[in-house]
Amino acid sequence: MAENPRLYYLHEKAAKLPMTPGVYIMKDKSNKIIYIGKAKKLKNRVGQYFAFKSSHTPKVAKMVENVHDFDYILTDSEFEALVLECSLIKQNMPKYNILLKDDKGYSYIKITPNPWGNIKACFRKDDKNAEYLGPYMGNFSVTNVVDQAREIFQLPSCNKSFPKNINPHARPCLNYFIHKCSAPCAAKISQKDYEENLAGAVDFIKGGSGEMVKKLQTQMEEAAENMQYEKAARYRDKIRAIERIGARQKVVVEGSVNEDVFAIAQRGNKGCLAVLSFREGLLANTEHFIIDYSENLADARYELITSYYSTGRQIPPLIVVDGDVTDKDLVEEYLCQRRQKKAVLLKPQRGEKVRVMEMCLQNAAQKLGEYLGKAGRETAVLDELAKILGLSKTPEYIESYDISHTAGSDNVAGMIVFKNAQPYRKAYKRFSIKGFDGQDDYGSMREVISRRFNRYTEEQVTGEGFGRLPDLILLDGGQGQVNAVKPIIEAFGLDVPVFGMVKDSKHRTRAIASGGEEIAINYGREVFTLISSIQEEVHRFAISYHKSKHTKNTLKTALTQIEGIGEKKANNLLLHFKTVAKIKNATPEELGRVPGISQKDAQRIYEHFKR
Repeated sequence: MAENPRLYYLHEKAAKLPMTPGVYIMKDKSNKIIYIGKAKKLKNRVGQYFAFKSSHTPKVAKMVENVHDFDYILTDSEFEALVLECSLIKQNMPKYNILLKDDKGYSYIKITPNPWGNIKACFRKDDKNAEYLGPYMGNFSVTNVVDQAREIFQLPSCNKSFPKNINPHARPCLNYFIHKCSAPCAAKISQKDYEENLAGAVDFIKGGSGEMVKKLQTQMEEAAENMQYEKAARYRDKIRAIERIGARQKVVVEGSVNEDVFAIAQRGNKGCLAVLSFREGLLANTEHFIIDYSENLADARYELITSYYSTGRQIPPLIVVDGDVTDKDLVEEYLCQRRQKKAVLLKPQRGEKVRVMEMCLQNAAQKLGEYLGKAGRETAVLDELAKILGLSKTPEYIESYDISHTAGSDNVAGMIVFKNAQPYRKAYKRFSIKGFDGQDDYGSMREVISRRFNRYTEEQVTGEGFGRLPDLILLDGGQGQVNAVKPIIEAFGLDVPVFGMVKDSKHRTRAIASGGEEIAINYGREVFTLISSIQEEVHRFAISYHKSKHTKNTLKTALTQIEGIGEKKANNLLLHFKTVAKIKNATPEELGRVPGISQKDAQRIYEHFKR
């Protein structure tokens, strides 16, 4: 890691801090908050970050490298510091804090209106005509209760629209024959009975199974007394469906226990936090979060638990953890304050709690395995690429460039990005060569790289798009291209590795050019596949832009041959009609409606194409 040039200033500033509790706020050179922490003694804690001889973990070292300055807030106690820390982290979401970014957010139950309405789980309110229940934290329980309600009240789970898809001659699907759907698609249920089922499903969701069984029991008895035996049988079947689903629910915690269970699995440079939530002894919700590897799991549990409950989640009386928690007493005090009742952190040693904690740990390991099944292979191939090229760090963010033209005309370049060994299309860029006309691939590449890094100097504070430095640049070409652009990058005072991608006589990737030599890559199958993919993708992207520009210029040329039609009018015509064919078939009146085209111009265009 590079040493922070402001280390002496930061060290001196930390030495002047008081030995009192408080919160410290690390900022980068754009004044953006990148880390927030709390301390019992500010001077000691902050001073550790900026000691001249330190043994930080890689993550902390990277954070310290990017600190430009820090602020601090004094508090009366360490507990007040913890509460303030949690609040500030929630507000600012600093880059180097452990953040539980649940991109699913809150869930809702959507009830579409009659006739032929239905229920489904969703993540946002996107239909003003629908009714919504919620929001609920976590999608697991929402999806579960919707599935149960559909099964009990035989509502369709397909994507068919009613009455549009009702066909009395259609054959219903399997769900009808196993009594999980009333098959409105095949007209097996009347609209009135269907709407009664939907109302029952909504009541079931709102009131729970106990209330619904009582209501159905009353309705069944009333129907039987009125000798409506078929109707009574339908109510009986719904009661049995509720009982059947209740029997399927596995009580995995003894007794009517409310508790959350936390466990962390780690492998490579990633980890996974799994949370199992039990309510009344039943598994009510599951969540998992992929996090960066932590060398201090006690600190990680502290951050994860406080972050998890600072978002408004319900806090149960018992929280089971798979190991030690830094400042456990403080965390318990924080949870008790938020809950307004007692809350306890427990690291179980034996019995039922250990079994449940191990089950949570297995879930974390399973989710991490699923994540690393793909991400792990990608990391491995990037590590191998770094090894082959002699890079000091894994190239997670790779930019690649290619030039395309037709005999020196319509010069363009394409820039693609591979992020974590996958195309990152939102960062792709197109360049139209402006500095000269004619064929000069080296000159074109120099212009493109100059423009790219000029944008970096303007946007680097953002850290996004052109404001982010690539870990590696791959040029579609040999050593000549590399030699052309290296001086440009060095002139910006940047250290970005640049290599060329060399093709064989059949235009297939053969090697990587570096320092006047070629590095063979065909012996490393995964690396060869990655480089080939990058080279093919950048060539495709550049040539598609060239074809588009060439076609547009050709079309403009066909129009600018007409007297009185210059490039601007030709552009307006193409924007309006999209193709020359449509312009040829347009009437003078239609042509005259184009901005900038006079009636005289319209007549000339019309006569030109009617010759």
